[in-house]
Amino acid sequence: MTAKPRTADLRPSRRIEGRPRVFVTRRLLPETEARMAELFDTTFNPDDRPLSRAALAEALQQAHVLVPTVTDTIDTDLITGAGPQLGLIANFGAGTEHIALAAARARKIPVTNTPGVFTDDTADMTMALILSVTRRLNRGGRILRSGQWQGWSPSTLLGHRVGRKVLGIVGMGRIGQAVAHRARAFGLSVVYNSRHRVPEALETMLGARYEPDLDRLVAEADIITLHCPATPETHHLIDARRIALMKPDAMIINTARGQIVEEPALISALIEGRLGGAGLDVFEHEPQVDQRLRDHLNVAILPHMGSATFEGRIASGEKVIANIRFWADGHRPPDQVLEGWA
Repeated sequence: MTAKPRTADLRPSRRIEGRPRVFVTRRLLPETEARMAELFDTTFNPDDRPLSRAALAEALQQAHVLVPTVTDTIDTDLITGAGPQLGLIANFGAGTEHIALAAARARKIPVTNTPGVFTDDTADMTMALILSVTRRLNRGGRILRSGQWQGWSPSTLLGHRVGRKVLGIVGMGRIGQAVAHRARAFGLSVVYNSRHRVPEALETMLGARYEPDLDRLVAEADIITLHCPATPETHHLIDARRIALMKPDAMIINTARGQIVEEPALISALIEGRLGGAGLDVFEHEPQVDQRLRDHLNVAILPHMGSATFEGRIASGEKVIANIRFWADGHRPPDQVLEGWA
């Protein structure tokens, strides 16, 4: 009896003679760009601004490999209309919600990403936002910079202790686990909700308790931190109904994707005093950020910089290069995204 081929064995691959034509949509670190220029026939975007749809379409007519980022929407029409030479989409970053994976599958174009390289960076930034919101660092910094500070007082700029609070983690993948590990050192009690429960031994090591009902988790937690991918199922996962379940002094931290939170509902709850604060590194309509979030005294906002470390960006570039080289040599890339493949 002939064994059924494994899913991984069904991935298309082909060997490219000579140097593959690679198109990179945004500026990468100099080390990465230099190595890519050495190995491939590479076209870069010197302006480092998101490309127009027309420019992306033109690149897809010429390149063997497209290297996009989260700022590029590579939708079904773009992939369907790509030239026959396009053989790989090598994303710079872990998220792939901006790429039409089903359309790539239909064209037999593998998609790769760079998982794991930003785990510690994003977890560190999550803890920074937790501390910023609970201890009102944003408000204190504004008062100091404005020249309004009148000196120390025992009754002003009061925040909350982090220790002994309940941290609700939504999404217990690599980053969620790294946050749980850090949270334990700060004395937080960790409860989590995730599509899949992690092994009991890992729960014990992290001091984390599984809560299968997301509604119960958001009602229990003092701090909610989001670490799930952006999918149709997680769009507005934290909506007006779930925000209404939260404690009035609870806080929302989001270093994942802006679309996971129903932003107008979050803003209303903050303005009306039904939430204690928020720490946001991502927004629903980036790069536009609602002025009400900018103005709120207990909202810490950052410009999508959770992964912005030299080490992480270099490691991500190395993964992109490795994926292209494996594919060009006729092998399945090590970081091929298999979701959506038959």
